Amino acid sequence: MDTLLERFLRYVRIDTKADEKATMYPSSPGQLVLGALLRDELLALGLTDAVQNEHGLVFATVPGNVPNAPVIAFNAHVDTNPENSGKDVNPQVIRNYAGGDITLPKDTSKVIRVKDNPELNALVGKTIITTDGTTLLGADDKAGVAVIMEAAKFLMANPQVPHGPVRVVFTCDEEIGFGVKHLEPAQIGAVVAYTLDGAGTAEIEDETFSADGATVTITGVNIHPSIGKGRMVNAVRLAGAFLDRLPKRRMSPETTDGRDGFIHPLGIEGGVGEVKINFILRDFDTPKLAEQAEMLRAIARQIETEFPEAAVKVETRKQYRNMKDGIAKLPQAVTFAAEAVRRAGMEPKHKIIRGGTDGSQLTEKGLPTPNLSTGEHNPHSPLEWTCLEEMEAAVRVVVELCQVWAGK
Repeated sequence: MDTLLERFLRYVRIDTKADEKATMYPSSPGQLVLGALLRDELLALGLTDAVQNEHGLVFATVPGNVPNAPVIAFNAHVDTNPENSGKDVNPQVIRNYAGGDITLPKDTSKVIRVKDNPELNALVGKTIITTDGTTLLGADDKAGVAVIMEAAKFLMANPQVPHGPVRVVFTCDEEIGFGVKHLEPAQIGAVVAYTLDGAGTAEIEDETFSADGATVTITGVNIHPSIGKGRMVNAVRLAGAFLDRLPKRRMSPETTDGRDGFIHPLGIEGGVGEVKINFILRDFDTPKLAEQAEMLRAIARQIETEFPEAAVKVETRKQYRNMKDGIAKLPQAVTFAAEAVRRAGMEPKHKIIRGGTDGSQLTEKGLPTPNLSTGEHNPHSPLEWTCLEEMEAAVRVVVELCQVWAGK
């Protein structure tokens, strides 16, 4: 576990924050830096075909030792979420965690509280890794990266462990929806893939939200405020009116859980003359995304009726789709994962994801790709943390899964 910890800490210290406004791919240079490091480490482990391609994607193969065993793949993404800083990450390693709340050292106003993280109660005596409170940690998804790398190291060092060819794939810009923009299943060449991008231990996720993005553009009439009476139409005020007409007790992330979908305004910019509001639309039932979009259009029509001089345009774009139907075409993707979890000494927990992974789009492209636990907690936040023992458990699951697919 010491090498797993060192590996994880090495990766999180590289700033790979994705940039939604960038015009290049990947969207930040740190992703190329980490990808190059991973390629070199894979080569050093003996994966002689390791390569970082022109898009920053990293591919490598652990050669199989079981004739005719199918090729399987493991994927994680190198970027971190753009909502919080990933620069100068200074991890706090708490060995033999004694229990109780965890105050973050560089910003003591930030506290990881047990009441909000009850899973900490089961991790007393374990090794907990947090931030110092000023950045996110990057366990989403550098925990997954470290797990895959450590599993590859184990397989290469232990040729007596039976397995087929194992493909390793590291992607970029997953956090901003472009993880598989330049990736096709044929480049992977596997019958099944698994993303290592999940919470806790022993969890297997084969269902995600379906997702669309939406932009509402409100065009008003800007004129000098001294002569604005009867002439100015303030798009900022209309944006406030638009948002006020969304449901207040339902259909938002802060009021939903389980299988409930939501409409989430996540950014607004502009001025008196024009305002743009960016939304994400989410539901496990894909047709309901159209209903959510129609709700936005109905509000737009109301605003235009009340303020005829204004124009309100609603544009939607597809992001990803629920992976459930695609994975159902290869049921072994889930049943073999459950067997691997049991062989690793745990009881599998079947979960759904209130979000998406690279696996959502890979599954839609024809490669069934469930998601597995890697010990991620509080992702996208300075309160993010992980547990070394949960990461180690994920390594064991990956190694067992390779053997299950090889029929051993």
